[in-house]
Amino acid sequence: MAENNLKAKVILITGGAKNLGGLLSKNFAAKGAKIAIHYNSQDTKLEAEQTLAHITELGAEAFLFQADLTNTQNIREFFKQTKNRFGGIDIAINTVGMVLKKPFLETTEQDYDKMFDINSKVAYFFIQEAGKHLNDNGKICSIVTSLLAAYTGLYSTYAGAKAPVEHFTRMASKEFGFRGISVTGVAPGPMDTAFFYGQETPDAVMYHKSASALGGLTQIEDIASVVEFLVTDGWWITGQTIFANGGYTTR
Repeated sequence: MAENNLKAKVILITGGAKNLGGLLSKNFAAKGAKIAIHYNSQDTKLEAEQTLAHITELGAEAFLFQADLTNTQNIREFFKQTKNRFGGIDIAINTVGMVLKKPFLETTEQDYDKMFDINSKVAYFFIQEAGKHLNDNGKICSIVTSLLAAYTGLYSTYAGAKAPVEHFTRMASKEFGFRGISVTGVAPGPMDTAFFYGQETPDAVMYHKSASALGGLTQIEDIASVVEFLVTDGWWITGQTIFANGGYTTR
């Protein structure tokens, strides 16, 4: 991947303060991009500020935007502020998600609504705003989950709410393609972050570590490199969801 693919590009990242999103923010900034970093709540403020400070030390430009994106007005405002600050947007990446591991018979309507708001509704209106505001030849990438290809229980609302994003990706790629905009999804395996461990028991963690053909959990570095490829040299891939999980699930 050539660095000049990203020089002075404007990249908007939801959940861009920590974990995968934080790594993407830093990596893109190191290659000369300008970064718009969304984070959800005050709980993440310190990590967001640390990511911003790291980018500033690199000599790159970035700003922070805090909001709950399940209110779609906040998605619109994030795109608006990014365009106003940087003059345009070249790449939009959505890493927002929430996992829930819970038996089907114990899942409440409130669980369902929350999971679909965060994992599906946000993704839909994120792609919509990206389609409205990205420069021609822009790139859109969404993070989904390798559970989309799994035969398992207990994750009905998580996998179920992420599944529509595959369809959003296909439809948007077809509709936005005339402007040279590629639209993709990346489906990681269980990632070695707090996002994963908060839902799993020690025996389940051991299972997930042993389930991939290549062994171990997915590292955020593994996924960052795939996302970076798709929004640069790999732009010819569009309408696809790429499973990057070390052989955890496949189709």
